[in-house]
Parts: sequence; C-alpha cells; structure tokens
Amino acid sequence: MPISTRFTIWRPLATALAATAALLATFLAPATAQAQTAPRESRPVYSYENAVREAVWVDTRLDGDGDGKSDRVAVDIVRPREPARKGLKVPVIMDASPYYSCCGRGNESQLKTYDANGHVVQMPLFYDNYFVPRGYAFVGVDLAGTNRSDGCVDVGGRSDIQSAKAVVDWLNGRATAYTTRTGTHKTKADWTNGRTGMIGKSWDGTIANGVAATGVQGLKTIVPISAISTWYDYYFSQGAPLYDSGPDWLSDYVDSPAARAKCAAVQQKLVDQAPRTGDRTPLWTERDYVKDARKVKASVFLVHGMQDLNVRLQHVGPWWDALAKNGVQRKIWLSQTGHVDPFDFRRGQWVDTLHRWFDHELLGYDNGIDREPMADIERHPDQWVTSKSWPPRGTSATTLRPAQGTQPGVGTLGLTKDKGTETFTDDPALSETDWAARIDTPTPDKAGFTTGTLTKDLRLSGPSKVTVTATPTTSTAHLSAVLVDLGPDTIRDYAAGGEGITTLTNRTCWGVSTTGDSACFKETRAKTAAVDYTVVSRGWADLGTYADAGKGVPLTPGRAYTITLDLGATDHVVPTGHRLALIVAGTDKDLIDPPSTRPTLTIDLARTSARVPLVGGAAAFALATKGARTAVPQEAGALDGVRAPRTAHRVPEGG
Repeated sequence: MPISTRFTIWRPLATALAATAALLATFLAPATAQAQTAPRESRPVYSYENAVREAVWVDTRLDGDGDGKSDRVAVDIVRPREPARKGLKVPVIMDASPYYSCCGRGNESQLKTYDANGHVVQMPLFYDNYFVPRGYAFVGVDLAGTNRSDGCVDVGGRSDIQSAKAVVDWLNGRATAYTTRTGTHKTKADWTNGRTGMIGKSWDGTIANGVAATGVQGLKTIVPISAISTWYDYYFSQGAPLYDSGPDWLSDYVDSPAARAKCAAVQQKLVDQAPRTGDRTPLWTERDYVKDARKVKASVFLVHGMQDLNVRLQHVGPWWDALAKNGVQRKIWLSQTGHVDPFDFRRGQWVDTLHRWFDHELLGYDNGIDREPMADIERHPDQWVTSKSWPPRGTSATTLRPAQGTQPGVGTLGLTKDKGTETFTDDPALSETDWAARIDTPTPDKAGFTTGTLTKDLRLSGPSKVTVTATPTTSTAHLSAVLVDLGPDTIRDYAAGGEGITTLTNRTCWGVSTTGDSACFKETRAKTAAVDYTVVSRGWADLGTYADAGKGVPLTPGRAYTITLDLGATDHVVPTGHRLALIVAGTDKDLIDPPSTRPTLTIDLARTSARVPLVGGAAAFALATKGARTAVPQEAGALDGVRAPRTAHRVPEGG
C-alpha cells in the first residue's frame, strides 16, 4: 500500500510549538510571517557548544550477570539547553549499540570519548551535531555488558532488547534511572516529551527492530540500516551454516572486561542453545522479531544494500512483508552497495531525507514526506529511481521452469515445464562468481539455465523462491540457488574492501563542531566495476531440512527430496539485450559452509522451478522473451564479474 495512505500527522506538538515560534522569531522570520505559517522544517537555532551533556544509568530490572543486583545500562545524553529553560520538552533520537567502546561507529570507526566528569565529549556519527541544534536530544545507549553498562551481551536476546527498551520507558516516565552506576540518587527525564526515534546500522539497527517488536509506548519511529530481523538467519540459511562460529563468539567480541569476568553462564547458554546443526531452538525463537511484527506501533524507514553479504537480504523480505500485513507505516531505500551506511553512499540526500523524516515523525511537521514515493532504488552507481509503493503494484510471483539444453548443465529458462535431469557435484572451492562466469559452459559443479536475449526490460522486485527436487549420493548436502543478470554493466564493486565505496581524504561538515566532537567526515565516492554479469539474488539451504525448516535430518542416498529455497529480496531491472539466469549448485564458497560429505546431486527438472517477483507477471516475461535469441554454449572463455566474495563476516558491525 502506498505510504501516503498510512501516515497520520501528529498534531499536538505542532500546536505546542506555537509558543516556540515567538521565541525563535528572530532566528527564523518576522513574527507576523511565523504566526501565519506552520513550521515545515526544524532549524539550527540552539547552541550545540552549550548543550547539556550528561550520563544516567537506567535500571533494566534484569540481572544478566548474576551478581544479585539489577543491571544498569549507561545512557549518554546530548540535548539543547535552551528549551528546558523555557519549559519546553524535546523529542529524542536514540542509537543503542554494543560498539561504542570496542569497535567504533561509522566509516571512521568513532568511539565515545569522555571528560573528567564522565560526560560524553565525542558522540560518534553526525546525529548529535546535526539534530541537537534543531531541537532534538540525542541519546547513545551502551547495551548491557558493553562499555559502561552492567550485565551481559546476549546477542539480540532479552538483555540486548531490554537495554534499549528500558531507556524508552525511562524517557516516558515508566522506568528508573540513576545519576551514577552504583549510587542511589534517582533522576527523571523531565526535559523530554518521550517521543523517541531509534536509528542505527547493523547490530544497532537490529536493536531498533527488536525494541519496536515489543510494542513499547513512546517509540514513534525506527530507522534500521542493514539490520537483522531474525538472528537465526544471521547464522544459518535453512539449516546451512553461514559462519564457522556462533553467537558466543560475537558476545565475547563486544563484552566489556567486566562482563567477560561475570558472563560465563551467558556464554555457555549461547553455545548450548545454538547448536551448529542449524536446528531452530528456543534461543532463536526469542531472537525472531518478525513473529512479533503485529506489536510494532512505530513507523519504519528501512535501508539496506542489495549486495549486503553480511546482513543478507533475507532479513528484508519477511520483515517488510510482516510490517505491511500489520499496517505499519513504511519507507525503504535499496542501494547497490554491500554493508554500507547511506551517509557514505548518498550523503546529502540522506541527511535531508532523514531530517524531514524525523521532523515529520517526532515533531509532527507536515513537510510532505508522507506524500512522496515509498521506495528509492539505486539502479546504477549514484543513479536512483523511485517507486510509489514497494514492491510496485502489478508485481506477481511468476513460475519459471528450467529445461535441458544441447549440452549437460547448460539449459534454458522459460514458462514451460520440461522433463529430464541435470547432475552436478558439490565443489566447496567454487562460488557463485565461478558458476556465473561459465554459465554457458558445461562444468561439473553447477547446473545453469538462461533465457534467450531479452527484447524488453524485465524488472524483479521482492524476494524469490526456488523449489528444487534433488537426489543426493551422500547423507548430507547443501544447495545454493542464484539469479543472475547476464550482460555488460557498470555496478558498485560490492566485493571490494569498501563494499561499493571509496573513502576520500577531503571532509564535509554536517552540523556544528566542538573542540572534541567534529561534525566533519571524510567524503566517499562510488567504487565501480565493469562486469559481464551481475548476481541479482541468492539463497541457500541444507537439503536435510526438506521436511522441517527448523530441524535437519540425514539423507538417504539415492532418494529424491524436494525443498524450497528462500532468496533475498531485491529490485533489479534485467535490460533489453541481457539474459536472466538461474543457477543451482552446492556450496557457495565463503557464503555458506560445506556439508560433511561431497555429494553429487541429480535435479529432476519437472519438479524444479523458480517463483520470481516480476513487475507485470508472466505476461511481462512472455513479452520480454518473445523472439529472444537462444545463447550458444561456449567452449572456452569466462565472463567477468566482481571478484569472489570475501571470507564471510562474523560481526554485524558498521565500522
């Protein structure tokens, strides 16, 4: 549903700000004009240098570290001084993170720094520099077990989420905070109206998702950037392990020294209840925010890179659809980058859009953002298009069928079901780039199927599903399914170190600086690659989960099994003159771990298909492939793409 039909304007604060208008008249406009015009944009009229900087410790009512005392989480606050003097209350922008002391935030890995009194001097990122002068408070929360907080990191579980939820409760007068970590002097958030927006990239954005899924009152909007929606899908894909470690390693990575000394029991729980078998246990159920989407009251502005191989696109589709089903107000940006913050790939537009979003959601300004398109999508590096709704109306899942070609493993893709089989042997040394590079060449490690050369553009928008019926020769097998756009293009080089960006030396400034906290950040530009193909979407599964996605079983060699793989959401146009390909193979090197055996798999083509979200559906596919020329299999040579994916990430961080 278009975003414009789901927004409501919050009026009471806009009314209350009429009093503020007189105060700000000398800064903004003549008094007569100000009285006649409702505010549409917050302006930097407050002093950042003289802002209040304070720290409080909020009681989470949990004892995660088992020391017999309720855990307190550290909350660093930067807020404008002037509103409180006039009896005015301000909204809050919050970033709750485990990275403020161990790893850093943003492209420059900034850490919190403090003065001799323990008050924050440098708050990472630009949010405080930019928004505090505009009448917002910024709050940086150390998750339990990190930096100056008590407790233990439990990697997306109750402790992580309660760390931030308790702060939202305190901002709304429902929780207790203290002026010191161990003292008894209480303090109230009497300077805020409680209206809170959470923002953050990766783990930080994940916390925003999780807190929103509690339905906490006072949380009005969240802006999750490259964020996790269910932690099982961070470590596994339908039973296939994505990393060679579990959440215990990640917890230890960010725990403070004090937490490491106290949190052995939590660490052991993360080992015992998250087995590397890939079975879904109650630990993963607790960390699944999608199932609680019905509780979400906050609006959601979601940002994700369509080539993010850290927090993969499987985290977008189910969360987005669940929010839509429950009537949540939504907006989305999809870039060509990997795991990158929009501040580093579309800076000026991002700051402006985020400013308008918070003004609308937290200040109630009628600035028109609710009447703009729901989706912004990067088609080519730095070239963006919009979509009124996402996926656009007219998008429908279209069933595409693989068929045999003239050579083994080099088949066709169309609307007609075919008979026959294709066979490949899992080679853990190869990846999706190897398969795609030799899509037109028979190789023993994959089965590939392509359309003819398209005569019209074909747009995919949303997640795909690939159903495979395969007979293995061993008791274990992993499967990969990949959709590929075959044709020359220039794309962001998401496989390079910057995941689609190059960091420059010059800086631009976004807000007000102080001696200890600069608002100036290094500029970036797109890092591009000229390619012959582009991987559009991917999915992976352990064939042993064919009957139950939550539990794998040994396979019987020689028996056929049918399984459906969920591919990540995307929005991609396969242009005229290109081809669309489906590849089915085994281990996708560095993106999933291999099985314990090396199976050969035979695919039954009559019972194998891809459900692809096409704008215009089957009719659009038929039109785009009408009169298409069939590719001639090649005996030698390989197509150029980005380099093979790097060794898999184990840390959902943004620094």
